[in-house]
Amino acid sequence: MGEQWKQSGLESGKKEWKLSYDKPATVWEEALPIGNGRLGGMVFGGADAERVALNEDTLWAGIPRDTLDYDARRYLAKSRELLFNGKNAEAQRLIEERMVGQDCQPYVPVGDLLLKRIEGGSVAKDGVSDYRRELTLSDGVATASYRADSDGALVRGEYFASVPDQVIVIRYVAEEGKLNFDVGFTSPIPCETVASDGAVLSMTGRAPSHVAENYRGDHPEPVLYEEGIGMPFEARLRATTDGRLSLGDGRLEIRDAREFTIYLAIETGFVDYRTVPEEEAFLERCRNRVDLASELGYEELLRRHAEEHSALFGRVDLVLEAGEECSDLEETPTDARLEAYKNGGADLGLEALFFQYGRYLLMASSRPGTQPANLQGIWNPHVQPPWYSDYTVNINTEMNYWLAEVGNLSECHEPLFDLLDGLSDTGGRAARVLYGCRGWTTHHNVDVWRMATPTGGSAMWAFWPLGGAWLARHLWDRYLFDRDERFLKERAYPIMKGAALFCLDWLVEGPDGLLVTNPSTSPENAFLTKDGETCSVTVGSTMDFAIIKELFASVAAASGKLGVDASFAGELTAALARLPDYRIGRHGTIQEWLEDYEEAEPGHRHISHLYGLHPGDQIHEGTPELFRAASATLARRLANGGGHTGWSCAWLINQFARLKDSKQAYANLRTLLSKSTYPNLFDAHPPFQIDGNFGGAAGMAEMLLQSHLDAIELLPALPEAWKDGAVRGLKARGGYTVDMRWENGALKEATLAASHDGACRIRYGAGAVFAVTDCNGTAVACEGGEFRANAGETYVLNF
Repeated sequence: MGEQWKQSGLESGKKEWKLSYDKPATVWEEALPIGNGRLGGMVFGGADAERVALNEDTLWAGIPRDTLDYDARRYLAKSRELLFNGKNAEAQRLIEERMVGQDCQPYVPVGDLLLKRIEGGSVAKDGVSDYRRELTLSDGVATASYRADSDGALVRGEYFASVPDQVIVIRYVAEEGKLNFDVGFTSPIPCETVASDGAVLSMTGRAPSHVAENYRGDHPEPVLYEEGIGMPFEARLRATTDGRLSLGDGRLEIRDAREFTIYLAIETGFVDYRTVPEEEAFLERCRNRVDLASELGYEELLRRHAEEHSALFGRVDLVLEAGEECSDLEETPTDARLEAYKNGGADLGLEALFFQYGRYLLMASSRPGTQPANLQGIWNPHVQPPWYSDYTVNINTEMNYWLAEVGNLSECHEPLFDLLDGLSDTGGRAARVLYGCRGWTTHHNVDVWRMATPTGGSAMWAFWPLGGAWLARHLWDRYLFDRDERFLKERAYPIMKGAALFCLDWLVEGPDGLLVTNPSTSPENAFLTKDGETCSVTVGSTMDFAIIKELFASVAAASGKLGVDASFAGELTAALARLPDYRIGRHGTIQEWLEDYEEAEPGHRHISHLYGLHPGDQIHEGTPELFRAASATLARRLANGGGHTGWSCAWLINQFARLKDSKQAYANLRTLLSKSTYPNLFDAHPPFQIDGNFGGAAGMAEMLLQSHLDAIELLPALPEAWKDGAVRGLKARGGYTVDMRWENGALKEATLAASHDGACRIRYGAGAVFAVTDCNGTAVACEGGEFRANAGETYVLNF
């Protein structure tokens, strides 16, 4: 397959995937993101005044707190009785009055680093030419270059966030002329900025102790600051230059320089979700980060950063077009390409760039030891961000990580597992106190403090205790991809078992003898009762049963694999047999609830009742009646305006890929890019939510490779537009890394690198015939698309 990569410029992952622009960002949604999983920056690339918006992933409002309502359990039995008696609206009122809780706390910004270009004693306003702003995904470096009209000096700024050294680094170089800049900080949070000897500038502050919901604008003090309470933080930088550097009032002044470098660290007092933030030690950590970085110097920091970043990013490449047309488009500014695409133009290179951008964003916002990617990844400029910039675990947080395994970024999955470690603790108390259940649970919203209780507001979003059960599937999926039994035993199984224990206790027997969830909601959706009332609470949502069936089956399988808890696995298997089956309703669609209610909003953005199609695997071609009903469900959603938010459209791509409907999968990819994408390619809910980026990229991978039914299916939903192409480095369940090359819509060659011994089952098209050879060219016996793979071997499939 090497020749295909050479022709496409992707050999060994050397293609420089870039976003590029011919003007500075004027709004945040045009800025370019850099990040190392913990530190985030949005680079505006301003010529007269540069702004880098800063974030640190543990800077959240609030402190560790008890959000449990110890009186809520008093009303559980009554709510169940009302629902079994068909009094849905009355039960919902009871739950909303007595059983929902308080809102989580938001993720908040550090502030901005400001670089003001000075000419003649004032901020320069003389204009620039030859402007170029870029973000190179393959090495994680953003740049801005321009020629100042005043003196003709060509100025180049470079920006990156280093994983090895945990700093943001900025360097400016003037090829001719002199650099004159003031360097300062600003923040929407009350802060103190001090310039000190050693060319150091520090900004210290404290996040709000509480941020209240204020959508109605009626709270007199929605953002509360209290002395000594809340997360303290410091942003600290040191500047080095070959010019003159002096201390101003809360700023550094750089004059007559050919180059200068800024080494920026940010630290907070965060210890863990249970501990009140520390007040001093983080200051020393911040100082040490800056000192060590400045000792290493720019070139060494860049080398270490680029080496680490490119090794991870370069695992996967995608070719969807080649030749002069592609090269010409790559020289066109990204926002102009996007605008042409929105007007109906073809740009397969932009689609491939969007896929790689999803991988870049996951690398930049989720690394081992950091917090998971939140609703906005790691980038947020608001003290009162939309939806708290939290972890919304009824779809959005999970969608953030659909790309991790198939996109060959397994390390980036780790922060989600860390989140589950904490939630299994806080959620254990929630399960016990709120519901009298074993195991652990979490609801709709989670923050850095691992809040597991119901949020405030309507039951349609607040009362949904299946968040933990959904999140637990990521642990099992990790095991299916890499077959690491140590991970399964030590990390995954205890958390999965706890989620299953909760679900086992949460289920109650219904009037017909089936086990049901009661109370139940289908996240954020509503139905019409027989009396015409709009309601969200009922007995048994389809999504509940889909998640519980999947969880019980995976925990039972893990139990057998590890040789533990045989009696518990038997309990789960017995419960599985008593769960309701999928039901097809009056419209020929999968019912969203046990009862065939009329939907209050037929085009609703959530597609919760199709969980079993994706991300689950209960609905497939082997269940043809359900498969057809799932297709009808999506058609009905779209006919009524569904998929109108970015992340919802991204979920549709994945759903249609599972249906093998390449036409609709591709149509929704075009819709996502055309209607829900900002100039910097961030996903627009609107406003910005990063899940559409991750979900959209995952959907593209799902069109090319599926492995959820104990087989590897190659090009299952390849759209006509992608008639020629190649992909390298995608991962499949079972422990395989897959490369493919196709021409005129037909697969020509695939290679599979096996990390474990086992039977490898391949599916491609209807009755496709292929030969298998090992890396030495020796034929391998293959019957019915199945052959025996050995760990460490690479196999070539010729079609």
